Amino acid sequence: MVDGSDTAGERDEWSRDRPRVGISSCLLGEEVRYDGQHQRDRYLTDTVGKFVEWVPVCPEVECGLPTPREAMRLVGDPEDPVLVTRRSGRDVTSRMKEFSRQRVEELEGENLCGFIFKSGSPSSGMERVKVYDENGIPRSTGVGIFARMFMDHFPLVPVEEDGRLHDPKLRENFFENIFCFRDYRRVRESRRVRDLVEFHRRHKLQLMAHSPETLKRMGRLVGNPNGQYGDVFKAYEKLLREAMQQMPSPGKNANVLMHMLGYFTDELNSWEKQELLSVVERYRERLVPLIVPVTLVRHYVRKYDTSYLRDQSYLNPHPLELKLRNHA
Repeated sequence: MVDGSDTAGERDEWSRDRPRVGISSCLLGEEVRYDGQHQRDRYLTDTVGKFVEWVPVCPEVECGLPTPREAMRLVGDPEDPVLVTRRSGRDVTSRMKEFSRQRVEELEGENLCGFIFKSGSPSSGMERVKVYDENGIPRSTGVGIFARMFMDHFPLVPVEEDGRLHDPKLRENFFENIFCFRDYRRVRESRRVRDLVEFHRRHKLQLMAHSPETLKRMGRLVGNPNGQYGDVFKAYEKLLREAMQQMPSPGKNANVLMHMLGYFTDELNSWEKQELLSVVERYRERLVPLIVPVTLVRHYVRKYDTSYLRDQSYLNPHPLELKLRNHA
């Protein structure tokens, strides 16, 4: 799983062990919007859907509102807004809050590795949702009622909304988080500290690309795991989320690539070494996408059978079909 091509075996592995991801139902093409329409996102359904198991949620329909229905909006205090229908002014806040509390408790059993919300929705918008003041003036300062409860209940679960996923850097970071969280969930369920140590070893370079500083703190924790099982894993999970929330940069990725070079520098001939250094520098200058130097490193890891790098998640953090490293 380290050469430049995505083999059938790799695709089968990604398809078999699919993370469960919550999603606003309308993004899957379900006609649940207030106007009876949907907001299907074909990248999510046709590409991402091959590698994740969707858990659809539509708070407005699931709390008992009809489709089609009167449009709604948030009014009042952005920190605790009221949800009202636009035309008749009917207050449905209590109904939505009661449903949301029950639904997030149900979702505890779904082992979600992420959630994708519908942007702008008064129930499911993750941020910048319009909230109207007493004069009817909107300000994009709110959070959908269900989305807020979900994020409060699951503070460590990666979340995004469909609009932000059009940004290639945010999209890459979000799905990398999902698959990393999937791997961590397996370790947490094993209840063995030695599995946590192995997870940390395999994800070390991936974490380095996100936050070298947080990686050091995580290393100290797994190197000296004092305390009860639950305390160690809880502390590690918090640091894992903290690290993965920080965006990689060309500089940090280039440093990781140079770090990897040190593992087979004796095997590379002068031409190979110069080629890799040149490709890394072109990536650092944003002239080529990350997939270019990573593919070359994967080739050398396979050619020289570098066992430590072969197991590193950094070289294979998500399915290649998602094309998350193809942007410059």
